[in-house]
Amino acid sequence: MSTIPGRGRSGRRGCVNVERVCFLGRVKPERLAEYRTRHEQVWPDMLAALREAGWENYSLFLTGDGLLVGYLETQDYQAALDRMAATEVNARWQRDMAPYFTELDGLPPDQGFKRVDEIFHVD
Repeated sequence: MSTIPGRGRSGRRGCVNVERVCFLGRVKPERLAEYRTRHEQVWPDMLAALREAGWENYSLFLTGDGLLVGYLETQDYQAALDRMAATEVNARWQRDMAPYFTELDGLPPDQGFKRVDEIFHVD
C-alpha cells in the first residue's frame, strides 16, 4: 500500500492510500485473437461494476504467447474483489472468460490469477 500525494476521487488535495495490484494469467494460444476481441467489447454493465467496486487505472496486457498481465489501483484490493464477487454481471463475465485460460486450478479467472508482489515504484 502506498500513499500518493494529491490523488483521490474527491479531487481534494492530500494523501490517499492506493494499493497497486499486478496479476498474471495465461490465455490459451488458440484463443488469443478471440480474447482480444472480447476485450474490445466489454459489457457496459461490467465496466460500471468495476468502477463502482473501486477498480481504478485498470489495464490488461497480453503477450503473443498468451501471458496476461493485469494492473489496477484501488484503496483495498480484497474489498474490491468482494464487491465484484457480489455482482451478477461479474459471475456472468467470469463464467464466459474461464474457457480462455489455462492454469486456473478450477477457479474462476478473478480468483485463479497469480498476484505479483510489487518490489519497486517511482511516482
